[in-house]
Amino acid sequence: MTLGASLRRRAAGMLLATLVASLALAGCGGRTGPGASGEPGAQQAPAQTGENPASEGQQGLTGPIVIYSGRSEELIGPVLKRFTETTGIDVQVKYGDTAALAATILEEGDRSPADVFFAQDAGALGALAKAGRFTRLPDHILNKVAPRFRSPEGYWVGTSGRARVVAYNVDRVDPAELPETIWGFTDPKWKGRIGWVPTNASFQAFVTALRVLESEDKAREWLQGILKNEPRAYENNTAALQAVADGEVDVAFINHYYLYRFLKEHGEGFKARIHFMTGGDAGALVNVAGVGVLKTAKHQEAAFKLVEWLLSEEAQRMVVQENGEYPLIPGVEPPFDLPPLDQLKTPDLDLSDLDSLEETLNLLREVGAL
Repeated sequence: MTLGASLRRRAAGMLLATLVASLALAGCGGRTGPGASGEPGAQQAPAQTGENPASEGQQGLTGPIVIYSGRSEELIGPVLKRFTETTGIDVQVKYGDTAALAATILEEGDRSPADVFFAQDAGALGALAKAGRFTRLPDHILNKVAPRFRSPEGYWVGTSGRARVVAYNVDRVDPAELPETIWGFTDPKWKGRIGWVPTNASFQAFVTALRVLESEDKAREWLQGILKNEPRAYENNTAALQAVADGEVDVAFINHYYLYRFLKEHGEGFKARIHFMTGGDAGALVNVAGVGVLKTAKHQEAAFKLVEWLLSEEAQRMVVQENGEYPLIPGVEPPFDLPPLDQLKTPDLDLSDLDSLEETLNLLREVGAL
């Protein structure tokens, strides 16, 4: 074995250990719904086959594509079904937790049957890219998405976006008093007024961004400042947003699309709204769900067709209308009144660097947040 191969194998082993440890620890707390991945209905399931399988002689070009999906079947299943109906390319999907599936791909190595990894967050995509598991995507696919929402090296691309926001109670908080940066919430005036979900994967990705952007010490300082304000911990983002609407807390740190779900159910009378950070720090993070094609994919061209289709107007509309996330291509509008994505002042961050989850979990435990 060459030295380079040895180092790559060692790095993959370390990433595998990190993902497994992170999954085990994060699993000790609540996530954002019934499924461990943070999406409603996410579960480990047997491979499922689309309705229009390709013929035996066409498999090299058209599939079937094997997808490991950390996005739930409830959300992405109809999108993949439509892909098969549109292209005639069959898909076989293994659903599960994003971190667990990434760990599986690392463990399987070159023997992995997966053609495509569909991840709930950029950190897992970054981990597999750094382990050398992905092939570079064609430029015509990469160029559909702004550079900040794809791998700088071209190994993965975002398919939808989730903005970190502050939910606030419309009767108890004047929007003018809300801070421009996440650091404003360490002010003592917020004592007893904050809700958070430290066991949630999206919150942990935010803390990881804070660590990467400002240092471990600064992330520790922010967490300790929030803890001094006696935040109330919730099982998931849904519970935290409901607590804001009920006046149990005045504000909570969540992802933007949870409001959309409540507005669909309760209408404009719902007592919570969301505030976007404007200071450009980690509080304004926009994370992505995204996809990468494995370098060992048996149906690479068909896999590229899938990635390209996921960035089509039809597929983007299906995802954002169902879940309220941000579309990542021009010409598709989000389903409710949101500031345009290109107007959000997001931090200057390579989303691949959100892969250092183990260090974040250790920090959260150290300060007593977990």
